[in-house]
Amino acid sequence: MAAEVGEGAAQRAASGSSFYLAMRLLPKVKREAMYAIYSFCRAVDDIADDAAKPREDRARELDIWRLAVDSLYTALPLPSVTFLRGAALRYALRKEDFFALIDGMAMDAKEDIRAPDLTKLDLYCDRVASAVGRLSIKVFGMDEEPGFRLAHHLGRALQLTNILRDVDEDARLGRLYLPREFLEQASLETLDPAGAIASARIDPVCQGVADIAHRHYREADAIMHAHPRGDLRPPRLMSAAYSSILREMETAGWAPPRNRVRLPKSRMLWLFLRHGLAG
Repeated sequence: MAAEVGEGAAQRAASGSSFYLAMRLLPKVKREAMYAIYSFCRAVDDIADDAAKPREDRARELDIWRLAVDSLYTALPLPSVTFLRGAALRYALRKEDFFALIDGMAMDAKEDIRAPDLTKLDLYCDRVASAVGRLSIKVFGMDEEPGFRLAHHLGRALQLTNILRDVDEDARLGRLYLPREFLEQASLETLDPAGAIASARIDPVCQGVADIAHRHYREADAIMHAHPRGDLRPPRLMSAAYSSILREMETAGWAPPRNRVRLPKSRMLWLFLRHGLAG
């Protein structure tokens, strides 16, 4: 169960990503806390995605992580979570947010999610993304009321953008996170991931998800524009980078064939300077 943790491990895993650039904006002690959270996320995500293991084994490993997280808040944490101890104490990270993330991974471990309804999709986004945001805003020094609202909206915006960017990769894993309601509106009757994304009618389905993501980006940006207390440079950069990716995908469309959208390094550098160093 032990994860490769620490700034070096997380740095290698995230190197070149917008997350890595965003975290580099933070002071060392906050950056190390975020890398610890990232390492935890990677550990439980790897369990959920390990198709070589039976589902019951993956569920059992996630349950072990629950016990480990529970021990984090006692006088004698298990060795597997000592890498989180400093961050949890320093920033009052909430146990329920770690549990929510594990619950999200358990959804993937239990079954290949295919065409969830909008309610289930929103729950999934809350667990695998907004829960991470709720942990992160503590490190950023935000007050809970605006911070949790930011986590709610930005987490969902980022996750929906990832879903749209990864439709082909997810389909190869037997997953289809696009909402059932939108598939039905587009008269896409198949829930087979490969069959659904091979249809040209997948484009309006994805655009509907993009519209939801845009609404969450607008809400998140409005919260940040109100200048709540805390270091807002990382979430500003993440919002700018991922919303740019979303707009690039909209320009290209989602009808097959698709190419995975990536922002050029020059664009990322410009966003880093504008939303990061410029504050």
